Amino acid sequence: MYERPYLKEIRKRVLEKRKFMQVIVGPRQVGKTTMILQLLDQIDIPHTMESADAVINSSSTWISQIWESVRIKMQLEKKNEYLIVFDEIQKIDGWSEIVKQQWDSDTRTKTNIKVVLLGSSRLLIQKGLSESLAGRFEKIYTGHWSFAEMNEAFGWPVDQYVYFGGYPGPAELTGDETRWKKCITDALIETSISKDILMLTRVDKPALLKRLFETGAVYSGQILSFTKILGMLQDAGNTTTLSNYLTLLSESGLLGGIEKYAGDIARRKSSVPKFQVYNSALRT
Repeated sequence: MYERPYLKEIRKRVLEKRKFMQVIVGPRQVGKTTMILQLLDQIDIPHTMESADAVINSSSTWISQIWESVRIKMQLEKKNEYLIVFDEIQKIDGWSEIVKQQWDSDTRTKTNIKVVLLGSSRLLIQKGLSESLAGRFEKIYTGHWSFAEMNEAFGWPVDQYVYFGGYPGPAELTGDETRWKKCITDALIETSISKDILMLTRVDKPALLKRLFETGAVYSGQILSFTKILGMLQDAGNTTTLSNYLTLLSESGLLGGIEKYAGDIARRKSSVPKFQVYNSALRT
């Protein structure tokens, strides 16, 4: 199985003396969970991996229960080291406060529990980190797969990569383009917008957010002012609303706006953005 370059750095940090939590963030379907499973197969540290997807009520007590069960297990099995991995941690309400509490408790009692946090919503992960966990974590951003990675893992030539993009999960479906497009739409685009943005962030006009993504994807690589978009979208609100929605799409790894380069920051911020999808599969 192909190993992403990030794995080596993550393994190095996990094997170091306990000092920081490791936070792995990145868009959906870029292999974060698979990479951590590879890591767990390669290390001798006793570990447990838990996913917040399985938590129905998004209760923060779930984190405390997992943590306490690990402490008990360490005592019973006389282990002096343990690793906890929390997947999709941002789905738990108030997760950062509980993680801070448990981490600081282990620090005071010199309990050697190491922690890896995974999350697909970069915006919500960053909010929790900045509010509660300052000075307690290191962050690794895992981006979309590059051409070199898709070429090595699947043998893709450059023209295939340009058209189908860098998502490893649906890569084997490219022989049936209709099926591949449905997978990209349902499992990636719709899930990222519905779960990572609309369910976890206040959005007053969800239909506008979706239309902004669709328009931006079609015009990817082109300069398109928010004022022009206002004329293309019904009930578009104002340019500030669109700018905020574009930030949400960018933090979810879908669509960004590239500002014009200028030495003067005022000119750069006031420039008309060039839309750019983060993965060409989204435009296709």
